[in-house]
Amino acid sequence: MSSEPELTWADVAAKGGIREWVDAEIDRLGLSHAGVPASMSDAEKKLFKARRDEERRMRRELYKRAWLAYKRSHIVHLGPGVFWHDTADVDRFDADDPTKARQDNAFPTFFTGGAGDLEAFAKAVEATLPRLRWLAFHREVDTGTHYVRWTVPKRDGSSRLISAPKPELKRIQRWIMNQITEHLPVHGAAHGFLPGRSILTNALVHAGAKTIIKFDIKSFYPTVTMRRVKGLLRRAGLGEQVATLMALLATESPREEVDTHGRKHYVAVGPRSLPQGAPTSPSITNALCLRLDCRLSGLARKLGCRYTRYADDLTFSWHGDSQSDIGALMRGVNAIVRAEGFEIHIKKTSVMRRGARQKVTGLVVNTAPSGVPSARVPRETVRQLRAAIKNRELGRPDRVEETLEQLKGKAAFIMMTDLHKGRGFMARIDALIAKRDAHHAKEQT
Repeated sequence: MSSEPELTWADVAAKGGIREWVDAEIDRLGLSHAGVPASMSDAEKKLFKARRDEERRMRRELYKRAWLAYKRSHIVHLGPGVFWHDTADVDRFDADDPTKARQDNAFPTFFTGGAGDLEAFAKAVEATLPRLRWLAFHREVDTGTHYVRWTVPKRDGSSRLISAPKPELKRIQRWIMNQITEHLPVHGAAHGFLPGRSILTNALVHAGAKTIIKFDIKSFYPTVTMRRVKGLLRRAGLGEQVATLMALLATESPREEVDTHGRKHYVAVGPRSLPQGAPTSPSITNALCLRLDCRLSGLARKLGCRYTRYADDLTFSWHGDSQSDIGALMRGVNAIVRAEGFEIHIKKTSVMRRGARQKVTGLVVNTAPSGVPSARVPRETVRQLRAAIKNRELGRPDRVEETLEQLKGKAAFIMMTDLHKGRGFMARIDALIAKRDAHHAKEQT
């Protein structure tokens, strides 16, 4: 059997299926028999039993080969609790006109809503179906993980979990992001992770405001479960099979590491949801929040204020002589956000009036001394960066341990709002990096 060429599912399907292909192979090998003769000698019985045993052994081998061929061209199963079948279908979760939806979203033309979409997707991402099954398969307890996890401190003292996909999964997620999720419609009030938009464009909408109210959505990414992602993709025109596979590739369960008998296990402690650190997560949430943004924009118009969203930060502001109805806004925002499947983090809601500092996505938006509304980096951030650069130029230790690359990130942040000042900081940091690298090179030689 080892010398036989690799069997393809097309070969099996051409015979009518696994059973039919096996029967045909048994006939070809001359192992089939009409039945048990009425009478046989002892020698004939021994020969018949040997022939029957060989046929049974060969049938097991052939069924195994046919099943492997099936698995090479079908997903088969994606884990407990995941609905999957290998026959494409249409149901109430699909778009009313999937073909038009795919065209409107400018999806790759090889997606047709049929069974061939899976193989076309696998070919596009340069992976086999078994490999995609391995990357997407859901296990409640796993001995490995496709993510690298770490925590970073948040301003409130708690920690934020970052889950970065490993290279192979990240490459496929980037394809999904570039070809699918970034093509989905997004509301004009969204400013996060979009071309031509940033924390600066988000803050400028509220510059010079009389009153600003900020809300924070609690557990934003963990609230977007695999089922919600799958529903979003199906409404966008993708078939049930591809939508399920992509939703699994873009989500992961929060997990705890448990050591058992000297071996590490990763135990799921919640449903699959968007990981913070995956390239697909921002574009999925932007598209998923389309209706939320529409409803909150409508509320803002009704109350005479402006609205923007940057990821999970919701910002409203009143300008000029417009009346600030803060109570109505708070009630409306809480009701709408809850109806859309999210929850407001009450402790992080803040009201900022003109007489005090007003910050939106890290930028100060109070009217500048010149009287022109603007968004700028806080002065203390500029002073801290200037002092950190000066200390390193003089060879002195700094109070905050930061790498030169981290300082460069702060300089880029400043350059976004003050190009001249930011470039000056960037040039000084680049000089420090060049000096450090030259020193390291000299030590190595």
